[in-house]
Amino acid sequence: MGDVAKDLTAGTVGGAAQLICGHPFDTIKLQKVRGVLYKGMGAPLATVAAFNAVLFTVRGQMETLLRSAPDVPLTVSQQVVAGAGAGVAVSFLACPTELIKCRLQAQSALATAGSGTVAIKYGGPMDVARHVLQSEGGARGLFKGLVPTFAREVPGNAAMFGVYEALKQYLAGGQDTSSLGRGSLILAGGLAGASFWVSVYPTDVVKSVLQIDDYKNPKFSGSMDAFRKILKTEGVKGLYKGFGPAMARSVPANAACFLAYEVTRSSLG
Repeated sequence: MGDVAKDLTAGTVGGAAQLICGHPFDTIKLQKVRGVLYKGMGAPLATVAAFNAVLFTVRGQMETLLRSAPDVPLTVSQQVVAGAGAGVAVSFLACPTELIKCRLQAQSALATAGSGTVAIKYGGPMDVARHVLQSEGGARGLFKGLVPTFAREVPGNAAMFGVYEALKQYLAGGQDTSSLGRGSLILAGGLAGASFWVSVYPTDVVKSVLQIDDYKNPKFSGSMDAFRKILKTEGVKGLYKGFGPAMARSVPANAACFLAYEVTRSSLG
């Protein structure tokens, strides 16, 4: 099995572990942003394999390009570059997937707040996609929020993979991290996931409010407008709504993801 196939397989397994551990917390986070823990899971479950397969495969190919010689471990700075490159690639998949997820979760939160008086607009992930394609500008509508998605995924993944590699090397006492145990991988993966949100959380809030904004009567004209209005009306704390649940999700979810990836990748040779 080639390296690409190994990364695809290991990334798929890692993504499934991440979703199972983290989705309930993600639902709580989005409800905090807007004001059933597995509501809206269909869309990410249907694409989690592709998302994480792309993330780890592109990162793997970036490692090959950056590596000075075969089998030579990458430096932390090189892993930062590899993570940033992977972030560019996954943004194109993350944007429409998360738009669908955000719409479903926000709808659930509004229906609950309205004590059943809010009409249910979407019947599921495919219904959201059909509505957006038919009524919100076609395929372009599915990529609403692409700019803040880039602004989240590129620096976020750069930080995450950089921190992951730095912690592994610290725990291993050098660049050779092949002998690290599962406990060390869990620790490094969990803290690396936390570093993702620490570095980009306000960007994620902007992305979420844009993606659930009304198409016909929008509150925001774009990313900067959303940022300014949130800051003006709610202050800095408005940019960190749901930060607690996001961090609570990120540590176990990414610990599970990286462990599952590493174990699967190692078992494939």
